[in-house]
Amino acid sequence: MTFTRADTLRGSYGPYRANNDLLFYDLNVRLNIAEKYLSGHNHIRFKMLSNASHVQIDLFANMQVDSILFEGKKLSYARESNAVFIDFPKTLQAAKTYEITFHYSGHPKETGRFGGIAFKQDSLGNPWIYTACQNIGASLWWPNKDQQPDEVDSMNISIAVPSEVMAISNGRFQNKTDLNDGYTRWQWKVHYPINNYSVSLNIAKYTHFSETLGDLTMDYYVLPYHLEPAKRQFSQAKPMNECFQKYFGEYPFKKDGYKLIEVPYSGMEHQSAVTYGNLFQNGYLGRDWTGVGVSTKFDFIIIHESGHEWFGNSVTANDISDAWIQEGWCTYAEGVYVECLFGYEDALKYVNGYRDKVQNKSPIIGPAGVNHWPSNDQYFKGALFLHTLRNVVDDDKKWWAMLKDYAEHFK
Repeated sequence: MTFTRADTLRGSYGPYRANNDLLFYDLNVRLNIAEKYLSGHNHIRFKMLSNASHVQIDLFANMQVDSILFEGKKLSYARESNAVFIDFPKTLQAAKTYEITFHYSGHPKETGRFGGIAFKQDSLGNPWIYTACQNIGASLWWPNKDQQPDEVDSMNISIAVPSEVMAISNGRFQNKTDLNDGYTRWQWKVHYPINNYSVSLNIAKYTHFSETLGDLTMDYYVLPYHLEPAKRQFSQAKPMNECFQKYFGEYPFKKDGYKLIEVPYSGMEHQSAVTYGNLFQNGYLGRDWTGVGVSTKFDFIIIHESGHEWFGNSVTANDISDAWIQEGWCTYAEGVYVECLFGYEDALKYVNGYRDKVQNKSPIIGPAGVNHWPSNDQYFKGALFLHTLRNVVDDDKKWWAMLKDYAEHFK
């Protein structure tokens, strides 16, 4: 494999990332949907871990840095690829907390597997905008420390959009404010650490319905003409949550609640705002995903992407070279769900349905520090490995206790 300087800048935990600890993001964005234009700022609070006068924040090169403010004054900076190296006029002291405000604007790229940020329309011609940035990078549309080893402790998200649409994001809805210029600002608060790629915009003419599971709120946002099929299909979310809480521990983001949000792509595990586009069908886009007659008993996207709340959003790989910690475990969780709902024999059949998907062309753990996503064997071989390990342990009481302890300990 050959990697570029840009791969290293993105994938390595370099000195200007490692010298500080993220504490808080306050992200404010405004979308001009007609122009596919975004402007805003991110107020970033961080604690220095060593004395230094430079930090690295990331923003795609096509986006404009309008200004970076520190103690009321503009900072100088240098850009290389999608990295922004910020210069401070003094040495920042270890163990002290500092804040900067990063103002930016531009036309973000529609790129990556699901488009990164995409300006679409629903079937009635209404705006439908979304973000899905895993691997391509969240710095495609907002400035952040675009890596996985460090997460803010909490986050505010403020989104100003034309008033005829809703702006649904991560965390707990706080309020919406009419800005008296045809725009409304929607404000959300994330109460927990969050991966930058999990930060999500979902903008459409949604309708909303909800339910509860004990003290866990479960909110659903779908296009109005899909309300009835959504109510039917999303009924799988409650037994899924009951199963995963039994085996993996309490839902990790209870203060933020659980959300399913309709999008025009298959789906993504955005923390507390799981996105869904499986056409309100069982299987994967209507297909028998593992080919053994079990997949069509449940909605693959609801189960898999929600499983990432535990494995991916709560327990997170330090480097994506170890993404099997997220994907292999979450794929195994599908089998756990099948066992919960349909019994052990179906679970055995289901997990072994993944054998034919294993290609064995490369290791499931890839090279570190270069933002390299391992092969799909990390999903299927990872799940089969965990299933094999259960049989090696050969004591289900110990096995399920170990799984719950793993999820709870590393959350």
